[in-house]
Amino acid sequence: MRIAVTTPTGNVGRHVVATLVRAGVRPRVLLRAPARLAPEVRDAVDAVPVDQYDADAVVAATTDVDALFWVNPAGGSEDPLAEYDRGTRSVVRAVTENRIGRVVFQSSVGAEKRHGAGEIDGLAQTETALDGTGVDVTHLRCGYFFTNLELQLGALRTGTLQVILPLDQPMAWVAPRDIAEVAATRLLSPTWSGRCVQAVHGPADLTWREVSDILTAATGRRISVEQITDDAMRTQLHRAGMAERLVEAVIGMSTGLREDFVPEQRRSLRTTTPTTLAAWAYDHLRHRLADAS
Repeated sequence: MRIAVTTPTGNVGRHVVATLVRAGVRPRVLLRAPARLAPEVRDAVDAVPVDQYDADAVVAATTDVDALFWVNPAGGSEDPLAEYDRGTRSVVRAVTENRIGRVVFQSSVGAEKRHGAGEIDGLAQTETALDGTGVDVTHLRCGYFFTNLELQLGALRTGTLQVILPLDQPMAWVAPRDIAEVAATRLLSPTWSGRCVQAVHGPADLTWREVSDILTAATGRRISVEQITDDAMRTQLHRAGMAERLVEAVIGMSTGLREDFVPEQRRSLRTTTPTTLAAWAYDHLRHRLADAS
């Protein structure tokens, strides 16, 4: 089976690649700079230099591929929804022109809303476009990545995280490595077809208050969380240099899921994965904080 993997050095993609290699597959990996791959990985994959926003390049790179793991690339644009649209055009052309049999797409909890969830709306657009191709596709509706906390090391060092969600509102938290396991299993499994939705919810729904306690215990640092207003968060993001559309896309991921949102798939054995936030924070975040001190 010929399997292509995008974002092979990302939080999820690198684990997808490793899992496929352990399963005996030599994946084709698509990335801008193959030199970023670790030496041991380069020897186990076929690396193709490609910009995922270049549809012609993506089509050429996925010739003769049987299955594709697609992640919309993070380009750091001032308008992330426009970037998602460009990435969507690339994957649709690749799937259609190369007759790729199946796709596993890394989406997000909230994409089922289709509209009104900020940057997640871009993932919903990709879901809809892939559905329109008729390809066998699994949309992975992932919870909030543990690794998002690594983007807030400065705030964690000060001991206070600021959020705009209610502190007692539970949401799914998940380890990227667990997402990769689900993705690789789907890529390798011959038992599914058609359009599938597979939620990846992590081991438990957690409130920000619970996250505060977990991080404090795991890192040995007192970490609190406070809720601030939407406008206060907008001001912070603008001060950080974000353009208006990017700010609203980021804010919308919280405000769009803040009231009366219920995931399409409820928590079950099928959607629950094993790695706990406590274990991840102790193994990874604790060391990142120590290195940053």
